[in-house]
Amino acid sequence: MVARPATPATTHDERLWFGPAGWVAVVAFALGAVVVLYPVGTTVAVTGGVVVLVVGLLVARAWATPVRVTDGELWAGSAHLPLAVVGEVTALDREATRAELGPRLDARAHVCLRAWARTAVRVELLDPQDPTPYWLVSTRHPAELAAAVAAGRDRPVARDT
Repeated sequence: MVARPATPATTHDERLWFGPAGWVAVVAFALGAVVVLYPVGTTVAVTGGVVVLVVGLLVARAWATPVRVTDGELWAGSAHLPLAVVGEVTALDREATRAELGPRLDARAHVCLRAWARTAVRVELLDPQDPTPYWLVSTRHPAELAAAVAAGRDRPVARDT
């Protein structure tokens, strides 16, 4: 995870990058391309390895889900939720996350899950018009995300008029 500095309106900002196994896989695919292409020629092998590595890095970037609390909203990937409709916020450790995604999961819940981030935050929704009872959002920093959501929920958002 690469933390970006928060702007005044942003209270939490992280990207859910691959875990160590994901990065090892990217490098292994690139090295595999070099080995497979080596009989064709050294230049072709190195070029192929670099191409596979660049493609792997682009895939990693595409799969690195942003999770942030900014301007009165919780963003999890491309989905966003106004903090005005947020109820209870719970930071979940590994075991609690596993239970929430297993036996306690409500099929109507919105889940932003990334397997390489094993902790999460459960965000209850209070909107009677929305059939979604809660969001489960993967994060590597559940306490910080829960605190940012709770703080944003309790603070009115300044709007330009």
